[in-house]
Amino acid sequence: MTSQRRVESTRRPSRAFTLIELLVVIAIIAVLVALLLPAVQAAREAARRAQCVNNLMQIVLATKNYETSHEVLPPGSINPTGPINNMPTGYHHNWVSQILPFLEHKNVYNHLNFKVGVYSGENATARAVTMSVFLCPSDSQGIWSVGTTNPNLPANSSVGPAASNAYAACHHDAEAAIDTTNHGVFYLNSRVRYEDIEDGTSQTIFFGELFQGPSQLGWASGTRSTLRNTGDAIGLNRPSFLTVSPPTSASLTAEKAAEEEAKATGKPIPKKKPEAPADPVGGFGSYHAGGSNFAFGDGSVRFLKQSITPRVYQLLGNRADGEMISAESY
Repeated sequence: MTSQRRVESTRRPSRAFTLIELLVVIAIIAVLVALLLPAVQAAREAARRAQCVNNLMQIVLATKNYETSHEVLPPGSINPTGPINNMPTGYHHNWVSQILPFLEHKNVYNHLNFKVGVYSGENATARAVTMSVFLCPSDSQGIWSVGTTNPNLPANSSVGPAASNAYAACHHDAEAAIDTTNHGVFYLNSRVRYEDIEDGTSQTIFFGELFQGPSQLGWASGTRSTLRNTGDAIGLNRPSFLTVSPPTSASLTAEKAAEEEAKATGKPIPKKKPEAPADPVGGFGSYHAGGSNFAFGDGSVRFLKQSITPRVYQLLGNRADGEMISAESY
């Protein structure tokens, strides 16, 4: 009996965790998660960026194969008249449609009727087909249909929705309408050969990323939906291209007052500020931090930072400016 009591007396009750200890453990776990989360997000973004690079490489490779077959690069946009407006009226078949057979999308190509305009009802089914090679994984818009919410569509428009795209060809080195006189590689009715790219394909932008927005007309449209320029800084138009606002009545009144004062005092009439294009094309941009991916004519894909010098950036968008560019500048 005595020995049994001694055994019982030596036993100690099991000790549980206190509230403070639990809070400390939770705090430690929270810190570890907070430290790990950025690394996980960075790894995911690196994977998405690698997929984006792969998409651009496929596009530029398909373009080179098109050139091998036709001895000329595909036209940026096709239309009997110019310049091109961002409206769903016109022929507007573009460079994307031309390279589809070289991207293993021959069925989509075969369903396009090139005898009629791209906005024709006969092309509605093909225009609505989404192709992953034209979508950047980092683009939050992802797969969506454009056209139904397009503010440029007339109220009585019968144009249906179209599959979006996150890449565009370079038509010019400045903000200007898409026309036959552009300095890029892909523009209105262009028929550029590699020998016409006098600056060298390694220093000429072919394709880049763009922000998708409600004014896009889809991958089949040879408008600003698939053509951009290097006149605007990279990422300037995030998240979508902003409509140019008309001058306010206050600014017009101030401008008129300045003219009247100049006439009264005999001073020269001040020059009016150049007006922004009524239907701007816009530049490139992406949801990758710090810049965008661009495919060059030599088949390489490079990440250009937003901090790139505007002059250098414009030269990269010109196929034959004759200027020397140091590789360190971009």
